[in-house]
Amino acid sequence: MRPIDRYRAVRARTVALAAPLSAEDQMVQSMPEASPTKWHLAHTTWFFETFVLGAHAAGHPVADPSYAFLFNSYYEGVGPRVERARRGQLSRPSLGEVHAYRRRVDEAVEAWLDNRGEPSAGATTLELGLHHEQQHQELLLTDAKHALGLQPLRPAYRAPSPRSEKTSVMSPARFRRVGEGVVSIGHDGAGFAFDNEGPRHRTFLHAFELAERPVTCREYLAFIAEDGYARPELWLSEGWGRVQLEGWRAPLYWERRDGQWATYTLGGMREVRLDEPIAHVSYFEADAFARWAGARLPTEEEWEHAAAGAPVTGHFADSDRFHPEPATNGMFGDVWQWTRSAYGAYPGYQPPAGVLGEYNGKFMSSQMVLRGGSCLTPAGHLRATYRNFFPPEARWQMSGIRLARDA
Repeated sequence: MRPIDRYRAVRARTVALAAPLSAEDQMVQSMPEASPTKWHLAHTTWFFETFVLGAHAAGHPVADPSYAFLFNSYYEGVGPRVERARRGQLSRPSLGEVHAYRRRVDEAVEAWLDNRGEPSAGATTLELGLHHEQQHQELLLTDAKHALGLQPLRPAYRAPSPRSEKTSVMSPARFRRVGEGVVSIGHDGAGFAFDNEGPRHRTFLHAFELAERPVTCREYLAFIAEDGYARPELWLSEGWGRVQLEGWRAPLYWERRDGQWATYTLGGMREVRLDEPIAHVSYFEADAFARWAGARLPTEEEWEHAAAGAPVTGHFADSDRFHPEPATNGMFGDVWQWTRSAYGAYPGYQPPAGVLGEYNGKFMSSQMVLRGGSCLTPAGHLRATYRNFFPPEARWQMSGIRLARDA
């Protein structure tokens, strides 16, 4: 696909994902860690204007100088910015003005691409911008779900999709044995990757076993039934503190209705379906469940080695279902999978020079790695080396569990 066609497709997809939301919906910021839809639309546009047009399109007139303050996320090298927790207060510019901003920047980027053909200068930054926007497409959905799911009436993002006809998985998960040895981890340099995926390096893995599918709601309900949320011996200390402080008794969005468990989805409330992968659990919950199950979470190196060479197929956002399908064998899709690995630098890692070096490296603290993508992740955005990361208490992402064991 030509760069201009890929640019148009990614940018149009973001607008389409925001379309079911009202202007009022798109202003809501339900917690400091989330962002309003309107801000996502504006920030991704600011990224292209700042790092592509500003650096590579000579003479490009900035749409509005104040946007660098309003829509910069965390790039200290660019200048001051609105505090993250205050993004929901930005009633101005209006949603209409944000869309006009998108159109203006899109026209400028497309003109730059037309003039340059296959631009060498700026091509890498353009590609980074497209993958950055795909990350924000997923965040747009997770943040909108949190904003709507906390409302008293639990309104739907849009009408629910028809139920999948896939065969449910009723048998216990099988474990695949992987032998010990020295393996290569990290991106090999072919195709796009974020800087935190490299450099490629070798590491030793002891023999281990990895479940062929994610943990299901049926399996997680057994953990709840056996008082998993009331047994401190299953929990890390900080996790147990969260259970007590926040009153966790089930995954985020679950609630009891007429004696049955129901969950909020982007299609509204519905019953918990037993053979779907469990979703919206924190690292602490994933770790406690693994301990209860007599297993553990995989390291990110174990996960990547097991996924190397596997097709990146599964249930992603392009199906427009936006909810996990019944669990099947495979490494990718449906739910992100917590690993037991803290997010840190690989041996020899150096952040890129310049402001874009702030993209990943400065967050290598107090976060845990997730792998595999989810039903809210754009297809084609993933690979075995992709490292997602969130704080261990985070639950609003589409995060689930895959078990591992020592062999």
